[in-house]
Order: sequence, then C-alpha cells, then structure tokens
Amino acid sequence: MADETLIDGAALAALSLARSGVPCMYGVVGIPVTYLASRAVTAGVRFIAFHNEQSAGYAASAHGYLTGRPGVLLTVSGPGCVHGLAGLSNAAVNAWPMLMISGSCDQADAGRGDFQELDQVEAVKPFSKFSAKATRASEIPRMVFQCLAEAVSGRPGGCYLDIPSDVLRQTIPNSEAEKLLSEITENAGFQAEETLEALEIDKAVSLLRCAERPLVVFGKGAAFARAEDELKTLIERTGIPFLPTPMAKGLLPDTHELSTTAARSLAIGKCDVALIVGARLNWLLHFGEPPKWSPDVKFILVDVSNEEIELRKPCVGLVGDAKKVLNLMNRVIKDDSFCFGRSHPWVEALSKKGKDNVGRMEAQLAKEVVPFNFLTPMRIIRDAILDVGSPAPIVVSEGANTMDVGRAVLVQTEPRTRLDAGTWGTMGVGLGYCIAAAVASPGRLVVAVEGDSGFGFSAMEVETLVRYQLPVIVIVFNNGGVYGGDRRNPDEITGPYKDDPAPTSFVPGAAYHKLIEAFGGKGYIAGTPLELKSALSESFTAQKPAVINVTIDPYAGAESGRLQHKN
Repeated sequence: MADETLIDGAALAALSLARSGVPCMYGVVGIPVTYLASRAVTAGVRFIAFHNEQSAGYAASAHGYLTGRPGVLLTVSGPGCVHGLAGLSNAAVNAWPMLMISGSCDQADAGRGDFQELDQVEAVKPFSKFSAKATRASEIPRMVFQCLAEAVSGRPGGCYLDIPSDVLRQTIPNSEAEKLLSEITENAGFQAEETLEALEIDKAVSLLRCAERPLVVFGKGAAFARAEDELKTLIERTGIPFLPTPMAKGLLPDTHELSTTAARSLAIGKCDVALIVGARLNWLLHFGEPPKWSPDVKFILVDVSNEEIELRKPCVGLVGDAKKVLNLMNRVIKDDSFCFGRSHPWVEALSKKGKDNVGRMEAQLAKEVVPFNFLTPMRIIRDAILDVGSPAPIVVSEGANTMDVGRAVLVQTEPRTRLDAGTWGTMGVGLGYCIAAAVASPGRLVVAVEGDSGFGFSAMEVETLVRYQLPVIVIVFNNGGVYGGDRRNPDEITGPYKDDPAPTSFVPGAAYHKLIEAFGGKGYIAGTPLELKSALSESFTAQKPAVINVTIDPYAGAESGRLQHKN
C-alpha cells in the first residue's frame, strides 16, 4: 500500500485560516513563516506583504473594525513579534478583533539562546485577551479557530497564536488533518456572546421619555456593531439630538439636522440624560465628569462588556450588542411613542448654537489663505471628497493639527468611513489603515489626510500601495515638522547643541511626493488652491496610488493640536 500523503504544520495553519473564512492576512515574511504565507495564498487567503510589522499590525486591527471579523497579522519570531505588538495593542485598546500569528524558535532549543528566541506568549500578555501556543501540528486547527472565536467574543480584542518552527515543519497524515479541520469547522462560531436577559430596557426608555434635555452619544463600538439603522430609527422616532465620537461620524450623516457635533460643548454640558451607545466614558468623553458634563446628568450606558458598566457605574447599564439593544429599545418606544419636536427648547438651542458655530467656521473656510493655513486646503479636500458621492471614500486621518482640523471640517456621510488615531491616540497608523481600508472595502476610494510627522512613521508603505495598485490617495500636510517645525523662543536656543535642528523640526520643503514616484506611483506638489484642486481631481479620477504634498505655513498650527493641556 502506498504511503499516505503528509501535510506539514505551515500548510495546516494556512488551511485552518482558509476554512475559517479568513479572506486575507497582513504581515512580513521571513524565518520561519515564509512558507506559511505562501501556502495561505495557495489556500485562497490573500497575503498583503508589508515592509514593517507595525504597519501590518495596524492594518490587521483596522481590518477587524471595518469587517467585523478578526484581521490577521503574520510575523516572524522575536523582533518581528515585538514589532507586531503595536498592532495587537492598538486592537486591544480600540476593542477591535484581531489575531496575531508569530513563528517562534524550535522548542528543543528554547532557553539556549536560539535564533530570535523570546518567550512570546509572555510578551503579548498585556495586549492579548487570549493566547495559545501549538506544541504539535495537530493542535493548530483547534487553536486557530479558538483564537478567532475569542477575538470577537464579549468585548472584541486581539488574540495571539504562537507556532514554533519545529511545529511548522512537523507533518501529519492528510486524513488526520482533514478530520481535525472538519471537527472544528462543524462547531465553529464567531458571534459575540449575548447577555441580554437582564437588560433594563424599560427603565432606560423611561429616563429618555422623561428627560428635558436628552442626548444620544454613539461611538465606534456602535459602528462595529453595524447599528446605524437602529440608531436612525431611535433618533428620528424620538427627535433626540445626537453626538458621534470622531470615528463614529457617518453612522448618521454629519449633515443630519439633529447632529450636535457643531454644538458639542453645549450638548454635553447641559444634557440631563445621556444615552451612550458603544462609546466609553474615557478621556475622549471627559470621563463623564464635571466640568464638561453636568454633575446631575444621568447616564444610560450600552456596552458589550459588563466590566465597562461596573467601572463607570451609570444610572442604567445595558450589557449587550449595540444593534440588538437598540432594536429592543425601539420596540418599547414604538409601543408607547414620544418625540421631541423641532420646536422643543432643547432642540432649538442646540440647533441655533450649531448653526452659529458652523457659520463662523464657514466664514474662515471661505478665505483663501496662501501660503496655506490648515483651513484652506482642508476645505478644498472636503469639497473634493463630497463630490465623489456614494460610495463615499474612506478617510484616514492622523497628526496633531491635521487630524484636529480635519475632524471639524471633513464631512462623513456614510458609516465606517473615518479612521483616525482612535482611543489610544496612536500616531503611525496612517498607511496601514489605508491598505486595510482598500483591501477590506473594495470599490471605495481611500483618502489619507496626514500630517508630515504622522506620514513619516509608515511612509515606506507607499511602495506597498504601488505594488498592489490600491486606490489610495495620500495627502501630506507638510509644515516642516511636528506641530510646525522650529517654534523655540530665543532663550531656548542655547547650550552646546544650539545649532542642532529643533526637536520638532524636519527638513524644510521635503519632497514627499517624490517618494512614491520612486516606485512608479504619481506624485503632486500643491501650494495654491488651483494646484491642489487639480491634483485632487486628477488623482481621484485615476484612483491609483498617489501622494499629494501640500505645502503649509510652518507657523499655521498650534503645538500639540487640541491637547495642549496634556503636553
């Protein structure tokens, strides 16, 4: 009888990913995972190869957010695993599902100073909600499926799978591999666990009904839950004004008449009942405390994690998936409806304040300032993005002034079309997020609006854009450094290194657009409205990789953007 065909651990890992429905994987190949990546492609899993595991990890984390299923990162051992921790930690803090798979040293050589040796399971602990190490090839299918399931259970987050190099090489019979894969796929399920039995829906609805100044605040957790339809029903049925957190912009259009984004301080400062959906009362929402919030405000907190409810101690805590919880609330409201009309004093006050603020902002935006400040080019970019129509481009934004101004000026009209520094304020996410957005959302243009400092973290990945011909336009606001170059007072320019560049400054007039041209992409430089409009029109029409280098007055921004009190 002929010998049975064998399959090794690398091929088995690839098949496990494919059978679980993983569409693509991001990473950097090398010893000992190159063969795993190649076999994944053979099995039908697309592999997007990066220059740096940090950017690949950011891509995997964003993929999880955009698709609702874990993004997968593949790294080499030791330093590659450490670099990948940037993405894994980003997924953990933002509550996005992700799986990081790393090769590691031979088990027999552990503790002897093997090539790139590291106790990787221990290293990932602070950032992984579940970790596993395959000690035999036969364990790989179960562990792959378990990690993927854990990543989306409860509060989503990052998981880790360690596969030693000897396990990647180890072989088992094909028949055994098929049996293992069949057993796991039959029992596979990636739905978040439900804890809806004890929800105090009636109490929450009663608080909103009896409120004088209610507000609905929703965050990227609601975006992850695909709760936009339920939010629209709730808000338009009740007439309650709403406020999105930055990455939740677009769940309902920024142009909606009940949006209070332009009256944020009044909305959170005066509301008496706040329904918080898929957003944490962390620094982004001033911890839900005075003086930003009223000391008497009653919070209704909807979160998938009971731990978050226990931490914040709201008036009402509703533990469950945002989409399902809102659907239950809508049923109760439908049976005993109420609505705050447009003439309600609270709604009128917010509308008036918002219109006043928008009017002042538009007056500033209408000015064509050259050399560019931040407002003039941002207005031109806003108009160009809106002209694209639907499907709306996905906007990726990072930087201090660039991100802050973009948050106020750029308009989101569709769900999950804004990616920025997020809960952790992470710089360097830009190109990774762009690549994930292009891969996970085919058919959409991706537009990155980056500060020159933020762009610098991952600028080499423009080669990845060109290599895969992704429809990504990277717009760099070039003001010569972090916050805008050398801003030192004369009395600060002393000492033995006084002739060195300032810690915040870069090479003036850097030709960032030339970088992508080196790889065959299209580069533009723009210092006037006409030049910028022309570059946007041409690049948006082509939908090919491009970098637009926008020259900004180095003194136009503020140090630390809007977080000056933290510096």
